[in-house]
Amino acid sequence: MIRSELIQKIADANPHLTQRHVERIVNTVFEEIIEALAKGDRVELRGFGAFSVKEREARTGRNPRTGEAVEVDDKRVPFFKTGKLLRDRLNGKA
Repeated sequence: MIRSELIQKIADANPHLTQRHVERIVNTVFEEIIEALAKGDRVELRGFGAFSVKEREARTGRNPRTGEAVEVDDKRVPFFKTGKLLRDRLNGKA
């Protein structure tokens, strides 16, 4: 499912909201998650999962084409851990 499909599905389920309002709501939710992660905060959506940021140390990597050693800088990457309810539904337990 892509963002536009999500917006359409929510708009269809809530006929009292216009598609423009639903789009603004969805975009606001995503922006708030991004801002919280950028600040290093954790975002938990009960039953769905938790977004957090992991720190990756600087390291020496390899160029797969040439085999040459390449220095890779340290970085922060987003991490998602599924919630129990989501895991159970994916595995047919709910």
